Amino acid sequence: MNEVANRLAEVRDRIGQAARASGRDPGDVQLVAVSKEASVAAVRDAIAAGQRDFGENRAQDLAAKHAALGDAFRWHFIGRLQSNKVKVVNGLCELVHSLDSDSSARRLTVPALLEVNLTGEPSKSGIAPDALPGWLERYPSIRGLMTMPPLADDPEASRPWFRRLRTLAEEHGLGEVSMGTSQDWRVAVEEGATQIRVGSSLFR
Repeated sequence: MNEVANRLAEVRDRIGQAARASGRDPGDVQLVAVSKEASVAAVRDAIAAGQRDFGENRAQDLAAKHAALGDAFRWHFIGRLQSNKVKVVNGLCELVHSLDSDSSARRLTVPALLEVNLTGEPSKSGIAPDALPGWLERYPSIRGLMTMPPLADDPEASRPWFRRLRTLAEEHGLGEVSMGTSQDWRVAVEEGATQIRVGSSLFR
């Protein structure tokens, strides 16, 4: 078994542990392997180990990897989505995790999660929580929510933000919640994440 496969098996095992410890079915948590800095060879290793969902944050990198690897699995777009890149994403992706502009929303033909800026930090993407009802009225096809908490050394610092996002999703009848990265995904699973985005723990 190669190194990527070993890391993938370890992360999957820990997802199962975290889910069961919080009374959840591990099958309710989808692992999106963030391949934005991974080589094509490393992605191939992950595919050979059974990984089927990969996330890219730039349209040009998504197109390049798709050209090399094809459609044998599912691509997710996880970066800031500019309206002039929507056509690329529409043609290649299963899901957008980072919708936050009307201009992109009007052009999208694939399902999306709405990015919410829970902290109000000007440097972060995402809509304000109180704007959520208007977005759901305009775009009823939105599947769920995504957030990025403030950077912190302690994964526990992310817990209140993850809990808040899950609560928002429940309040609005949304079933999907994308939260948690290599640093804090275990906390995200405990707080109800249905999708976690893991990169550096898999591709080093």
